[in-house]
Amino acid sequence: MNVTTRHKTPTIEQIIQAHQRDVWRFLMALGCEAAEAEDLVQEVFVEVLRGKFEYRGEPETAAWLRRAAKHRFISTVRRRRRAPVVRNLDDVDVEWAEFAGSLDGDLRVEFLRACIATLPDRSRRALELRYRLETSREDMAAALGMKEAGVKTLLERVRAVLRECVQRRMGDHDQ
Repeated sequence: MNVTTRHKTPTIEQIIQAHQRDVWRFLMALGCEAAEAEDLVQEVFVEVLRGKFEYRGEPETAAWLRRAAKHRFISTVRRRRRAPVVRNLDDVDVEWAEFAGSLDGDLRVEFLRACIATLPDRSRRALELRYRLETSREDMAAALGMKEAGVKTLLERVRAVLRECVQRRMGDHDQ
């Protein structure tokens, strides 16, 4: 890591501690599976260790780490010949900046958990089946007593409700 004169350069350990969770969350937002995201995060920080990174402040560090993670993810997607979940990978950094805002990622997760707790049982069960257990839509439909199209609609509505709830809590927090 090269030292600049404008900023106090944190140690590698401090950079990892400060950014590891957000890089992992960013990769998950791109469509990585959890284990794959963990591997890619490690690869990104190996790049930092090898000196392919110059510290220029926190915002620039976060952006550099996201770009490195995105490029590794794209390479993995191409190698495995699968389609990424996010349709426009070029705009994802802008969308991520809007999503992450100035709030700490842990606070956002806390808000999300609180919002999930307010959902009806069926909605919480659908989230658990889809995101924790990675159940197929067909199996979810059977477990919830619904048609597959109904499961898709339910998940879309639940995501919208959660997005609004988290944004509302963020706004309340800023006041």
